Amino acid sequence: MPEYQVILFFRKPRFTANFSVETSFDRMARCFPSSSAFRLSKHVLSHYSNGLLPRLRGILEARSLRGDINHVTGDVHYITLGLPGKKTILTIHDCGLMNHPNPLARWIRKWFWLKLPVRHCRYVTAVSEATKSDIIRFTGCPPEKVIVIPTIISDGFRPVEKEFDERCPRILHIGLSHNKNFERHVEALGGLNCRLHVIGNLESQHLRILTQNQIQYTSTYNISPADILRAYAESDLLLFASTLEGFGMPILEAQSVGRAVITSNLSSMPEVAGEGACYVDPYSVASIRDGILRIIQDSRYRDSLINHGFDNVRRFNPETVARQYEALYSGISVD
Repeated sequence: MPEYQVILFFRKPRFTANFSVETSFDRMARCFPSSSAFRLSKHVLSHYSNGLLPRLRGILEARSLRGDINHVTGDVHYITLGLPGKKTILTIHDCGLMNHPNPLARWIRKWFWLKLPVRHCRYVTAVSEATKSDIIRFTGCPPEKVIVIPTIISDGFRPVEKEFDERCPRILHIGLSHNKNFERHVEALGGLNCRLHVIGNLESQHLRILTQNQIQYTSTYNISPADILRAYAESDLLLFASTLEGFGMPILEAQSVGRAVITSNLSSMPEVAGEGACYVDPYSVASIRDGILRIIQDSRYRDSLINHGFDNVRRFNPETVARQYEALYSGISVD
């Protein structure tokens, strides 16, 4: 049986970046069937995605390293332009780049991160149905070109028992990009006896709103995977009412550890969280606050969410995801 080399292309990670793309594909590769005709190799680009020249170098670098099948795993969508289109797959995690306030920046991103890369490659994988809908809306590509294959979390997330602290719950917030809804989260917590743990580099505007709402808090950033696991284990609930998510990895991470989750009733979040989350309107401080109070005050509801969360994470089996990618690679190799 012939063998095919699959090159998984990764962005050059920044020191302060989110590594969910890398951890998901690393686990997928470890679970890939050993009997498969496909041999997966990882290549991390030499240049950051920053400025015109480094990005052109990234395109040329990908071109020089192309394999039998090429898989761009996310973020650096533009490098598909240096790869043979019929032998290339692009994974898109979200279309949040289209929320940039500058019209010129949106136009550049639309063409060089979405329309041209999607048009050029053979298949696109989206991590959720919500992301698939956005891809089709922004690029006009045929729906059959976009295949939904979910993200998978790293294998370190397991149940950790903890008695819920109803007197002063520890609430976990992850990320400080605009879509993470930090300001409304903090406003919703104002006046509640709780402690907020923020994973992210707090800046002056974040500190100001924490002070205004008299929030007890701790913050950490640039932390190791072990520290992230510890943050979930020490928390009582995850507050993740984002305004946009391509997938929403923290939802599954918290559910895997056995923590109650509050998330948004829009974008990909209901699709990912299933019945294992309290849904709120992320644009309403009152709705977010009501969700927090319900989880703190209603132990039966809280326990139900946690149990449904354990059931939900079983849908995102890494072996199943690996087989989905193997089938997609097969569809290219037989040409």
